[in-house]
Amino acid sequence: MIKAENISKSFKDGKVRVLKEVSLEIQKGEFVVITGASGSGKSTLMSVLSGLERADEGKVFYGEEEITLMTDKQLTEFRRRAVGFIFQQYYLLSHLSVDKNVKMGADLASNKDYLEIIEKVGLYEKLKSRPAELSGGEQQRVCIARALAKKPEVLFLDEPTGALDEATGRSVLEYIAKLQREQGFTMIMVTHNLNIADMADTVIKMNSGKIAEVYKNVAPKTAYEIGW
Repeated sequence: MIKAENISKSFKDGKVRVLKEVSLEIQKGEFVVITGASGSGKSTLMSVLSGLERADEGKVFYGEEEITLMTDKQLTEFRRRAVGFIFQQYYLLSHLSVDKNVKMGADLASNKDYLEIIEKVGLYEKLKSRPAELSGGEQQRVCIARALAKKPEVLFLDEPTGALDEATGRSVLEYIAKLQREQGFTMIMVTHNLNIADMADTVIKMNSGKIAEVYKNVAPKTAYEIGW
């Protein structure tokens, strides 16, 4: 379980307060969507929950482990061990093949079965291809495979379909959701697309640095059932 208690975060020497005493709980194995308008604090909340950013005030727990007390070295090791990231930008190494890009994530967890992940995201036939030879959707699936190859306990996604067309976006979302159900990791996605929220177990709506609403979806939809 992830638990945040009274998280606050400011930028520009405290002049811009982005998070204002945010508290939440996320259960193990949940698919959570954090949504809200630009500037609402959703991406900053994700950064603090994942350990990419430090909160100015408050606490973040993973089970009994409080990451807000960790040193920089401990926090880096925690992210390597427990957390995976998928961003709107692909951040693939252009000179490396699909195989080698994904192996980078696998090596962090000494995972020698990473080829299975590549097969699951439908890219086994592209194993030796480089990013420039792939479509946008294929590149995003390489990112998914790289993140999952390190066997994270929690997968964070920041606007993962923002740069994709509708057909590719739906395909990518369906891949992610399917793998999450199969492997049971916790998944936290930040998006401004309210339609994607219909896929989640829990939806957290942000507004002006605070949580405005939290609700559960009784019957989460598939990527092909949501609006776009």
